[in-house]
Amino acid sequence: MTPPRFGLLAIALVASTLIASVAFAVVKMHRPTTIDVRGSAKRRITADLVQWSASVSVHRPTRTEAYAALKKDVAVLAAFLEKNGVPATQPRPSAVTLSEVTHEEVKEEGLKVLRKQVADGWRAEQHLDLSSVDVPLVERLSRETTQLLETGIEVTSSSPSYLFTKVQELKIDMLGEASKDARDRAERMLGQAGGGARVGQVVGIDTGVININPANSTDTSWEGNYDTTSYEKDIITTVRVRFEVKN
Repeated sequence: MTPPRFGLLAIALVASTLIASVAFAVVKMHRPTTIDVRGSAKRRITADLVQWSASVSVHRPTRTEAYAALKKDVAVLAAFLEKNGVPATQPRPSAVTLSEVTHEEVKEEGLKVLRKQVADGWRAEQHLDLSSVDVPLVERLSRETTQLLETGIEVTSSSPSYLFTKVQELKIDMLGEASKDARDRAERMLGQAGGGARVGQVVGIDTGVININPANSTDTSWEGNYDTTSYEKDIITTVRVRFEVKN
């Protein structure tokens, strides 16, 4: 016959095993069911800052003549911008670049081909860079500045870069809108599925990147887009939310 103390020990071990099994089953049974849903938010925005550059270049026989001519033509460009509403202190001139212009001259002497560089004068160039909150004005000037070509000034207008500076201010509100969109989607999904399940508390949330696209574009990127070519843009943000499902 088994000694009493060993019998009691065996009974205790069996009982503790049963308790642990029941506890594990209860925990497993009450593990919450979740649903993952993506939500998004979209807003139309307009650029509130524009960056633009116009350059002037001249070609003269000597370096001194090129520099003097460039200085005169840049002054004409600056006066044109001021006349059309740009304060004289806003355009930022770049450093002047001077480069010698040459061409290759080729001569044949019997079976030999002789090549040499021949000087054609000097080219001087300078940029006027402009950053302004008056987006419509700069947009118009980027088109009209080339009128100076008719006066003999070699001017080149770059394409403006349209920026939006209030992204961070919108980000929090849009993440809230995207999260609400995720909950609405989850509620519709569970409602269509039937069974009386309801959306519970948030279990986890992952925020996506901000995409700023040209208006009406739906392009997205994992790195995030930041369009600078369009005056009107769409800002899009996404979130992934995990909700508890209640029965």
